[in-house]
Amino acid sequence: MTESFNRKVEELKKAIAPKETAALFDATIPGEQKHSGRYHPLYRTFFQMIDVFKRLGFDCAYGPEIESPYYNFEALNVPADHPSCDAFDTFYVAESNRNLLLRSHTSPVQVRTMEKIKPPIRIIVPGKVFRPDAPTPSRFPMFHQVEGLMVDENITFANLKGVLDIFCKEIFGPDTQTRFRPSFFPFTEPSAELDISCVHCHGRGCPVCKRTGWLEILGSGMVHPAVFEAVGYDPEQVTGFAFGLGIERVAMLKYGVDDIRLFFDNDLRFLRQF
Repeated sequence: MTESFNRKVEELKKAIAPKETAALFDATIPGEQKHSGRYHPLYRTFFQMIDVFKRLGFDCAYGPEIESPYYNFEALNVPADHPSCDAFDTFYVAESNRNLLLRSHTSPVQVRTMEKIKPPIRIIVPGKVFRPDAPTPSRFPMFHQVEGLMVDENITFANLKGVLDIFCKEIFGPDTQTRFRPSFFPFTEPSAELDISCVHCHGRGCPVCKRTGWLEILGSGMVHPAVFEAVGYDPEQVTGFAFGLGIERVAMLKYGVDDIRLFFDNDLRFLRQF
């Protein structure tokens, strides 16, 4: 019995003894660093914007990125021969078939939503859009947009101002000031551009805001009656407002980025800063 026990002990010692050719474990060597993922600055900004609008009661609506000219132009009170088409006349899927094109804004989803449901409506429409722009520090042929739509009885411009003022203060800080300037969009009337006090100089004037103290941030207005008629709404019974802004524009202001192309270069040295 003793002899069997001793033999087994020797076998176990040999089994657990380090091999002559095997390296010993060095407990002083630092462990492998695990790199955690992070959101792209555009998506980080996107989620912040969505959170603000959801707390204001808006739902998200999505639609196709390939659209027909009807939804991209005509249903939005933009006839085919309208001068504003030049800025929105984007990329057609096939030159021989001009019935399909990459959408130039997310407004077609607003039309599609109104065709499906009756008021009240309170939606935001995020997504990619495409424009015939050459890449520059401030423009890119593809960018991301968030549009908003509210339709109900007795919706006024004051409702529009209240929603956008809250949004700007939530995104850029509680001291942010807003102002509206008259503008023109075929699908809204009256229309206005929204400016915010410069996020860099806080309204004092600097090169970023061209010494004005203000930065343009989005376009907005009351939904044009022709758009309501196109979707079967009675413009005498309901009113509404719409707005749209680029996610890249907001991200550039929030993070001090001076070239939109940096968001798409996929340079980790840039992306790891956020």
